[in-house]
Amino acid sequence: MKIDKSKVTLVVGASENTSRYSNMAIKRLLNHKLPVLAMGSKKGVVENVKIETEFSSFKNIDTVTLYVGPQNQAALIPQIIHLKPRRIIFNPGTENPDFIKVANENGIKTEIACTLVLLSLDSY
Repeated sequence: MKIDKSKVTLVVGASENTSRYSNMAIKRLLNHKLPVLAMGSKKGVVENVKIETEFSSFKNIDTVTLYVGPQNQAALIPQIIHLKPRRIIFNPGTENPDFIKVANENGIKTEIACTLVLLSLDSY
């Protein structure tokens, strides 16, 4: 699959901590020349990408890649659904059947996958 560089990815659960997979995902997406936005519990910056703490500034999101465990997703679900992304990637440890059902009911494609692996295989 060819990577479409016009599609914006929102990393939810973004962190400045370099040992976190969300941090690695932001860097890897940027390495693939993909447009990236970031949402996290704390403001910060990763490779010139500002981590926002509110969803209100996000528009035209193609993909949401999730790095927040199911136990912390309840408040995020309606906000992510409201963004109307084309797809949501549930990275390892974020799988949530209830969230997947709501997303699918709203016409949003869901994938249980690893963003880092998808990028390494050029199948993002």
